[in-house]
Amino acid sequence: MKVDRRKIFSFAELLAHLADDRAAGRRIVFTNGCFDVLHVGHLRLLQQARAQGDVLVVAINSDASVRALGKGDDRPIHPQHERAEMLAAFTAVDYVTIFDEPTPLQIIELVQPDVLVKGGDWAADQIVGREFVEAHGGKVVRVPLVPEKSTTKIVERVRRE
Repeated sequence: MKVDRRKIFSFAELLAHLADDRAAGRRIVFTNGCFDVLHVGHLRLLQQARAQGDVLVVAINSDASVRALGKGDDRPIHPQHERAEMLAAFTAVDYVTIFDEPTPLQIIELVQPDVLVKGGDWAADQIVGREFVEAHGGKVVRVPLVPEKSTTKIVERVRRE
């Protein structure tokens, strides 16, 4: 089966596409995360993020970045390119990119999104990039979580069984 990579881009490729989107007047929305074991909470976050604008950029933590977050020696469960491919399959997602840095601040500054979206478990003052986005006239949206749906809880449940 041939992998469809038409939505997965390096930073440089992503920025070139976004320049065209901006020139066309499209509103850029950005979200990020590990997206290690996809579940309905991820789906709803992506759908609600996409509803905030015209183009949705999803930046995922690289495998090294996930390990650096201290989520466990066996994380990520799925390698970065598989996680990127899964996210690219969602119709709500326009672009996927992978970042190695400990936080997404650098890519947020490069993308300069009109809207930054994070899950409701993030306190406003803990959202990386919030100050930058707001200082540039953008807004930050926190999406409510789906109760009892998180990758960490799913992985813990599987380990117990």
